[in-house]
Amino acid sequence: MHRTTRIKITELNPHLMCVLCGGYFIDATTIIECLHSFCKMCIVRYLETSKYCPICDVQVHKTKPLLNIRSDKTLQDIVYKLVPGLFKNEMKRRRDFYAEHPVDASNGTNEDRGEVADEDKRIITDDEIISLSIEFFDQSRLGGAVEDKQSKDQVANKRYLQCPAAMTVMHLRKFLRSKMDIPNTYQVEVMYEDEPLKDYYTLMDIAYIYTWRRNGPLPLKYRVRPNCKKMKVSHAQQEGQNSASRSGQESDSASDKAGSPAGAPSTSSSLPSPGTPAQSPHPHGNSNNNSSGCTVNGTPTATAPSPSRPFTQFCGGNGGKPRKVSLNGSSTSSG
Repeated sequence: MHRTTRIKITELNPHLMCVLCGGYFIDATTIIECLHSFCKMCIVRYLETSKYCPICDVQVHKTKPLLNIRSDKTLQDIVYKLVPGLFKNEMKRRRDFYAEHPVDASNGTNEDRGEVADEDKRIITDDEIISLSIEFFDQSRLGGAVEDKQSKDQVANKRYLQCPAAMTVMHLRKFLRSKMDIPNTYQVEVMYEDEPLKDYYTLMDIAYIYTWRRNGPLPLKYRVRPNCKKMKVSHAQQEGQNSASRSGQESDSASDKAGSPAGAPSTSSSLPSPGTPAQSPHPHGNSNNNSSGCTVNGTPTATAPSPSRPFTQFCGGNGGKPRKVSLNGSSTSSG
């Protein structure tokens, strides 16, 4: 299973900071001989008095060391995206500098003069508000032809939100669940096109990963599916209950067969009900015989005790004389 590991910005500082000034890279520049990077202003000033790398002492160039350094745009973009507010502060500092020195403003690019906005550089900050659209993911439209005009139903089902860039996909899922009253037996998935998004993704991560161009709201989709884990658990519980009921029925039938008298036909009922008198195995017995299991003609008869009857039973008739009663094969006298 994929596990998320969060890294603090302080752990990446050795790879993002210049050893000459101790700050984050500004106009990152790399020496092509050893691939060590520095701020452009820092390394240019250093190479005015030295021809060796400040870190590893490799010779940059014998006579002209500035020929063997290159601007590293990729590293600088990484620094701007990882360090919050660095790009905005640097652009403001450059605008303030050229406002005090208007003569030098004619040279350089818009970024050098600080005239590049965050939107043009595609730099997103945590506190920035991102516009997004959310709609239901219709899987039936994946393989079909793309229509030029969307139907009115599709436009009506799309919703637009404005959320902070630091908001995660998990927060968006909880928002959808509460708004649509989706029960916990179903799971909500947020998607970009047809790819599910991780819960720990922020809107800023999604914009960077899928190269959102800011030419419209960030297009997101969602789908609702049954929770597979709960379905499997409930199915296993149901199977366990069915097997337990089958085993209980088998054990009841086995006990009925073991407790039935020899030669008596087996029936579906295990024990006689409390309101039904027990039948004697001798149909032509004495008239004084009843369901209490008394001795008949000197022969004791045993009857399965009913759950509602006491274990000591009395025979009726004959003036209340004591009679022998057989319970579970042992004869007792009552009187």
